[in-house]
Amino acid sequence: MTSLTDLNVKIYADGADKAGILDLYAQPYIKGLTTNPTLMNKAGIKDYEAFSKDILETVTSKPISLEVFTDDLDEMKRQALKISSWGDNVYTKIPITNSVGDTCVPLIQELSSEGVKLNVTALLTLKQVRDVAAVLNPNVPSVVSVFAGRIADTGVDPVPMMQASIALLAEQPNAELLWASVREVLNILQADACGCAIVTVPHDILSKASRMLGQDLTELSLDTVKMFANDAQAAGYTL
Repeated sequence: MTSLTDLNVKIYADGADKAGILDLYAQPYIKGLTTNPTLMNKAGIKDYEAFSKDILETVTSKPISLEVFTDDLDEMKRQALKISSWGDNVYTKIPITNSVGDTCVPLIQELSSEGVKLNVTALLTLKQVRDVAAVLNPNVPSVVSVFAGRIADTGVDPVPMMQASIALLAEQPNAELLWASVREVLNILQADACGCAIVTVPHDILSKASRMLGQDLTELSLDTVKMFANDAQAAGYTL
């Protein structure tokens, strides 16, 4: 039976609820954590810095990615340096562009050259991967996050692009390709099969994977029929 511990890809938990983060941090199969402003806003977090530093009191031995949130590139650099100062295990998330479409590649090069561990995020094209691969500091650990789930949302198979991205990063020994925006348990296995170093998985899908990965399909079929029968009985349906 396949389980999450059988995979070569490193599983990072993606979320912003403190209880979930700390619970998953304690799990041996979780190798790192990520979050972003959208998840933090949905979780009702009002003070970005206070929340991050609170989490970092416990999350000390596994990498965690925390994202900047500004369109001004000078301010983005200031935020990046501040975030990176919070811990040796912190990776600063820099988007490939700001929200008005200005490229962040020169800033990525500048920060990487200064030794900042980066998680370059929101990539969806091979050109973006190529541009980032050209400017990363090969001596500094980095993560390149390609949003495979969003690519799939457009009807495009992301696997060939992820494989091509691995090739583009071949000259960057400290850069790891991350499969982002997981939509279903299958995506974890796809990320593993195509050779991605990391896959970020939302807390709810991690829960589903821990319950269902490798489950016997005949038993699952019976469970499904039982669900229908139980729900029909609970509703009091008659014909």
